[in-house]
Amino acid sequence: MIGLPAGTRIWIVAGVTDMRCGFNGLAAKVQTALEEDPFSGHVFVFRGRRGDIVKLLWWTGDGLCLLAKRLERGYFVWPQARNGTVHLSQAQLSMLIEGIDWRRPERTQRPQSGL
Repeated sequence: MIGLPAGTRIWIVAGVTDMRCGFNGLAAKVQTALEEDPFSGHVFVFRGRRGDIVKLLWWTGDGLCLLAKRLERGYFVWPQARNGTVHLSQAQLSMLIEGIDWRRPERTQRPQSGL
């Protein structure tokens, strides 16, 4: 996973997005549908209709980055909302990108008491 600067917010864009969109199309969606600034330095995550492709749009200060990932098996877990955004932590983004259900991560072992 890429290292994001402190204070970077990560937004999942609810609903489905046409994955044919590139830099300009996704930036326009951020501006019009979300009323956010795509050049804010925050990360915006979009998912296609089938759920096996995500694209991330991120302004690094000197240019836009467009990152894409396609899962060969499985799908990316997405909120049920049809519009709007959901805020994620960097850890949740890492889980999402790996195809893990970021909404309900569970520990494999309970931490033991220090006593």
